[in-house]
Amino acid sequence: MSAEEVYNRIPMLRAERGVSRKELAAALGVHYQTVGYLERGEYSPSLHLALRIAEYFEVPLEVVFSLKPFPRLGSEVRR
Repeated sequence: MSAEEVYNRIPMLRAERGVSRKELAAALGVHYQTVGYLERGEYSPSLHLALRIAEYFEVPLEVVFSLKPFPRLGSEVRR
């Protein structure tokens, strides 16, 4: 893991809510490619953008972003 890598659940949250990259980008005031860069981990958001993303999905920040990889959904279900 890179010291600056930030993991996220943006694709999962978008899929759950049926929101496209373009719709999320428009709501956040960013280019839709920025959402793709965030999802792939090619870009780490500013604190302000991270907070806006969490607010958009109405979840705590730590539900969207983490410094450690999120556990796979299958491993969470098996517990």
